[in-house]
Amino acid sequence: MESKPVYVEIDINTEMDKLWTATQTPNLHEKWDLRFSSITYLPKKGNNPQHFSYKRTLVFGKSIEGWGITIGSHDGKNGERTSSLHFGTDDVLSPIKEGRGYWKYLPNDNSITFLTQYDYDVNFGKFGQMVDRLIFRPLIGWGTALSFDVLKRWIEKEETPFSQYVRFFLGWMITFLVSFVWIYHGLIPKLIFKHPDEVFMLTNVVPLSYDVAYWIVMFAGISEIILGVLFLLYRNKRVLFRLQIIIFPLLTITAIMADPSTLTQPFNPLTFNLSLFVLSIAGFVLTKDLPTASSCKRKR
Repeated sequence: MESKPVYVEIDINTEMDKLWTATQTPNLHEKWDLRFSSITYLPKKGNNPQHFSYKRTLVFGKSIEGWGITIGSHDGKNGERTSSLHFGTDDVLSPIKEGRGYWKYLPNDNSITFLTQYDYDVNFGKFGQMVDRLIFRPLIGWGTALSFDVLKRWIEKEETPFSQYVRFFLGWMITFLVSFVWIYHGLIPKLIFKHPDEVFMLTNVVPLSYDVAYWIVMFAGISEIILGVLFLLYRNKRVLFRLQIIIFPLLTITAIMADPSTLTQPFNPLTFNLSLFVLSIAGFVLTKDLPTASSCKRKR
């Protein structure tokens, strides 16, 4: 099965020259495009195409370096502009071997439709094609779309790409952590191992029989797992963080009332829930109006 080219499109409320400068100037382009750590134009010879080199820094300081050629730019009718590229790399770690694509700028009444389409050959034969189709191509398409939204917000709202990416990745780190905590505490102590302290804390606060308290704990475990999954799937994360800001103080008070001696234990309910309470406030602040790949069209 042949993979489809990557296609991303977004409308940006700006002027053509401003958008062209932000996307065609290397030191500006590398600020907002998640796919590149640096872009360097090489000395141009006469009327030959513009050659450039690019770098993407990976973990542990490892980088993938590649080359690119601006095949040409074209001014079309009604103020349209197009920029075509040829790119590739000889780095054996890169999933991409060589490819071609273009950027197109289509003026509207009060905005510019900025779009790209590109395709590439992959390394590692049939295995590389499978990995590309299942993992890398969706990932680089998502990264392209996220970058386009960062560019849009930079131009329209003047929030720098750096601050947008800091908020984006910190917000998601907190989201993944909180999701893991809810799923873990719902699944491990409540559903799988059925730790007796879970029932003990409940019966110390509310006069219930063991059987009734047991089923309430089981239900609480399922609810915690659902909440953890919601953190991953529900788009409006601020609603969930706001909920946590309310419930963590209540959970802390309940746990201390059930067994005050826990305050003398390491990683006790006071310090644990207080940490999650502060993280919830941070998550609530950071996830306001985050850049998102979903703001882009991904198909023609």
